[in-house]
Amino acid sequence: MQSRMCSQRPTHLDVDYTRTMMGFLMFNREPAHIAMIGLGGGSLLKFCYRHLPATQLTVVEINPHVIALRAEFQVPDDPDRISVHCADGADFVRQITSQIQPRFDVILVDGFDCQGQAASLCSQDFYEDCYLALSPRGIMVANLHHDHPEHATFTDRIRNAFEGNLMEIASKEKSNSILFACKGPRISVNELRDKDSLAHFDQEVRDQLQKEFSRISWLMN
Repeated sequence: MQSRMCSQRPTHLDVDYTRTMMGFLMFNREPAHIAMIGLGGGSLLKFCYRHLPATQLTVVEINPHVIALRAEFQVPDDPDRISVHCADGADFVRQITSQIQPRFDVILVDGFDCQGQAASLCSQDFYEDCYLALSPRGIMVANLHHDHPEHATFTDRIRNAFEGNLMEIASKEKSNSILFACKGPRISVNELRDKDSLAHFDQEVRDQLQKEFSRISWLMN
């Protein structure tokens, strides 16, 4: 589990790859509903809860011991906005595809087990289910290990599921590879570079994300 928290600022994104994953705000600044596959220390959940006050947050974590550490990591308990499910992420997403609602605007895939990347979260079926579970202009963001021997295979599976509409950004630590896969219109690199995705956020958010968003925009192909 890659997680780190400063007790004086529990909502701060201290691990570089989490700031890269927040790049979905470059595509959708106000998502109505975010699904997070993998809770870990709750860094992404806490950040989104604080800075996206209108967003519903659904979290799926397979390990009950991780969920039990919520209080220790200062993960908020707000049943009106946050729902936490102890389940396999692949099974959960598959079940969602059979429902009319909810459809997620963003799916963040950051699920690992004691062996590393969870196999069920790297399958062709899982990525295709994510595509179906997204809203018409939704985006999936997947955290992969760049040096995994099947990294190219996993990337190809995402590409196939999303009809080639994806981009890959290496995190600053280099060991993490963040893939942004869009269900909606083709990714327009020029459009993403030209707009200020953080314009309506406060200085706290801009201080954490502005440099990373600038880095992402110039790494886009």
